[in-house]
Amino acid sequence: MLSSIALLVTILPLGIWGLPFAPEQHKFFAKEVDPPKLTPSLDLDFPDPAIIKVRDLWYSFATSSNGVHIQMASSKDFKKWEIIRKDALPQLPPWVDTERPSVWAPDVIQNDGGTFVMYFSATLRAHSAAHCIGLATSISITGPFTPLDRPYICPDPTGTNSLTTINPIIASPGRGGAIDASGFRDPSTGTRYVLWKVDGNSLTPSGTCGNAGQTKVPTPLMLARLGADGITPHSSAPVVLLDRTDNDGPLIEAPSLTRLPDGRYALFFSSNCWNSANYDVAWATSHSISGPFVRQDAVMRTGTGGLMAPGGASVASDGTHVVFHANRGKGRAMYATTLDASLGGGSRLGLRMNLVDGV
Repeated sequence: MLSSIALLVTILPLGIWGLPFAPEQHKFFAKEVDPPKLTPSLDLDFPDPAIIKVRDLWYSFATSSNGVHIQMASSKDFKKWEIIRKDALPQLPPWVDTERPSVWAPDVIQNDGGTFVMYFSATLRAHSAAHCIGLATSISITGPFTPLDRPYICPDPTGTNSLTTINPIIASPGRGGAIDASGFRDPSTGTRYVLWKVDGNSLTPSGTCGNAGQTKVPTPLMLARLGADGITPHSSAPVVLLDRTDNDGPLIEAPSLTRLPDGRYALFFSSNCWNSANYDVAWATSHSISGPFVRQDAVMRTGTGGLMAPGGASVASDGTHVVFHANRGKGRAMYATTLDASLGGGSRLGLRMNLVDGV
């Protein structure tokens, strides 16, 4: 019988840096939740943050905004964060539509050889309405990262058998392109994986995030095994970890995987549209890395701690430190949290969470 798992999520005391906000093409909420109860670590547009620790410093990477393709920030103590005023990905690969690249949701890992590997998504030059996932490498955590000339991961971007002209390294099942790649190293085996979302909702542009009609295109979260370099795909085929349901609105996205103390895998993700009040941080668990994953109660949703549309959570390799964004009206600010996983009594797998500011 399964023991229940209680996760304590603590919002750390964090500072506001007052950096200038550069407006971009996204539409945001007109106002934030009043009164806000939690203080962001970076109170500027820093969406879809990723997290990695290198030696004694924490680094976060985020979606294009504020004049750069990939934003960066760092912290010595995970409490006080500072923007790194340079572009981690100054040069885009030739497959990207440079007129409107929309570089989204990066993640950075350090492979077994010490090289830093960045996964990111950007629009295709050949099909500018669709994204594919790219890969770039650097010997320095702050870059510059040098991208591969080919897309790294992509399903059929248009749903019309157009994949052969794109020639990705990993041809994903599904259709609509791909976004939200994240790396994972299984601490029990040392095996590396990459996760991503098939961007099926991009094929149906009705509604803010697409998929507004009766027939919805799948938006599964995928997993592929990699070599020790975090780049080379294994011979095994990618697998579906989870797909949307009617309760998820048009999509699920932003997968991030960690391993719990009792050996189960926890898959964090977001559901619904990123700029709607229904956006959230959800999770599912499995005894096997390839599933099946069983959904649990949402971790965070609008109103939790005064947050508006929290999402895009990224769990560090230690399984404890987490960053996510929430809507602040002027953009999606970054918050830094910790997860404390402990075993409790009972037979139902559940989630207990406290959000406390300034503790």
